Amino acid sequence: MASLFLSNPTTTTPLSTPFLPPKPFYRGNTKNPRLRAHFANFASPRCAVDTPFGGNVQKFPRTRVWDPYRRLGISRDASEEEIWGSRNFLLEQYSGHERSAESIEAAFEKILMDSFQQRKKTKINLKTKLKKKVEESPPWIKNLLNFVELPPTDVIFRRLFLFAFMGGWSIMNSAEGGPAFQVAVSLAACIYFLNEKTKSLARAFIIGLGALVIGWVSGSLLVPNIPALLLHPTWTLELLTSLVVYLFLFLACTFLK
Repeated sequence: MASLFLSNPTTTTPLSTPFLPPKPFYRGNTKNPRLRAHFANFASPRCAVDTPFGGNVQKFPRTRVWDPYRRLGISRDASEEEIWGSRNFLLEQYSGHERSAESIEAAFEKILMDSFQQRKKTKINLKTKLKKKVEESPPWIKNLLNFVELPPTDVIFRRLFLFAFMGGWSIMNSAEGGPAFQVAVSLAACIYFLNEKTKSLARAFIIGLGALVIGWVSGSLLVPNIPALLLHPTWTLELLTSLVVYLFLFLACTFLK
C-alpha cells in the first residue's frame, strides 16, 4: 500500500511529514464572501517594530505655523505673564515630544527678541524726541542745559546717601542744637565734589555757596507754608530749612558741571 502511494505521482492525497506543517486550507482564492471575511481575521500579527516612532506621544499641531504668536495661541497684545503662561502650558502638555518642545521654545524666544527690539526702538525714539525738543528750544534754555549733566547711577546714589545721612543726623540732634555743623560739612562736601568735577576751586566754591544761599532762601519761603499737622512738634524752622539746603547742595554737586 505504501509503495502505491509513492509510485503514483497523480494521487491527490497530500504527503505530510512530522517536519513539515500542514498547509492552510484557505489560500485566498475562495469565492465565498463569508469565508473571506472569516479568514481575514486571522492575519499575521504585527511586531513592536512595526509601530510608529514615538508611540502614542501627543504632538504639537502648530509646529509649521510661521507666526510665533499664533503658534503659542496668543494675541500680539498679550502681556508678559500671558506669554510665559502659554509657553509653560504647552511645554507641559507636549513634553514627551522633542520636536514639539523645540518648536514652542523657538516661538517663545522669537517673541522675546521682538519685544526687546521694540523696547530698544522706543528708547531710541524717546531720546531722539528729547534731542529734537532741546534743539527747538529757545537759546536761554540751551545755555542752561549746557551747565547740566547726568552722572552715572552709582555716583548719584552715593551722593544721595551722603546728604540723606546729613539730614537724618540733623533730625536726630534737633533737640540739642541747630544744624550749623551738618550744613557746614555738607557745603564742604559739595565744594569738594564740584572741584573734582570742574578742576576749578573758585568755580566749585561759587556754585556750592550759591546752592547754599538759594536753598536757604527757598526753605525760608517754603517751610512756613507747610501745615503744622504734617510736621513734628520738635522740628524747628531752622531744621526744616537745612533739609531744603541739603537737597539743593545735592542737586548742585551731582548734576551741575
